[in-house]
Amino acid sequence: QVQLVESGGGSVQAGGSLRLSCAASGGTFNRYDMGWFRQAPGKEREFVAAVRWSRPSTYYADSVQGRFTISRDNAKNTVYLQMSSLKPEDTAVYFCAADWRTPGISKTSTDYDYWGRGTQVTVSS
Repeated sequence: QVQLVESGGGSVQAGGSLRLSCAASGGTFNRYDMGWFRQAPGKEREFVAAVRWSRPSTYYADSVQGRFTISRDNAKNTVYLQMSSLKPEDTAVYFCAADWRTPGISKTSTDYDYWGRGTQVTVSS
């Protein structure tokens, strides 16, 4: 059983930056693809970014491409989401998730097996 704990959320003004972290325990972290999703009030959970377990390939939603960077440190069992040029529409609860079954990076939430509880990001204009 994998446990995921997000941190690094907070409040920031538009144009600012935040770095989210997700610490994993209880599994073989370097065999999981890792993803970040977000959910704003009244909206469905949406894909943000993902990173492959091997060969550092990444995948981003169009809405964050060029502003967000996902990375992982397998030695620390941690995945990061560096967020820059934040916009009010980035306001949401951000969740990290782990996927060990899908043969390739997925942006579909149902492909992910384990989820953290989320961390709030609020961007004010």
